[in-house]
Amino acid sequence: MSKAQPITDGMNTVTPHLVCKDAARAIEFYKKAFGAEERFRLNTPDGKKVLHASIVIGDSMVMLADEFPDWGSVGPETLKGTPVVLHLNVKDADSAFDQAVRAGATVTMPLEEMFWGDRYGQVRDPFGHSWSIATHIRDVSLEEMEQAAKAMFGQQP
Repeated sequence: MSKAQPITDGMNTVTPHLVCKDAARAIEFYKKAFGAEERFRLNTPDGKKVLHASIVIGDSMVMLADEFPDWGSVGPETLKGTPVVLHLNVKDADSAFDQAVRAGATVTMPLEEMFWGDRYGQVRDPFGHSWSIATHIRDVSLEEMEQAAKAMFGQQP
């Protein structure tokens, strides 16, 4: 018997694990919205729910499953929101943002150039998860960011 690797191939130190009311439908949405590739899916014995699935978006693994309220596992729809934003770094924010919206995401922050140097916006997927989409377009020093943040919050530099 071979020795198991302590970190599974393709996994990073931190990997998001999303809970969705309809994980099978979420997987299809993520394929359309973010170009996700499904790597693995294990359904419940009755075939009605996703017990565990893994998808890859870009170079990152995302795990997901259906809600199992009896186990305390519920998603943003049941919770009526989420404090978490999943951040996507992409080569073309405009194209990726438009693709997500065409797939059914709702714009929560329009795409624009931000003071920290990114073209950045946010969407909410049909399952209640928030996603930011960004492309780095210019390098900005910490001092410049601090000054811009002060101006944004109405404090003079």
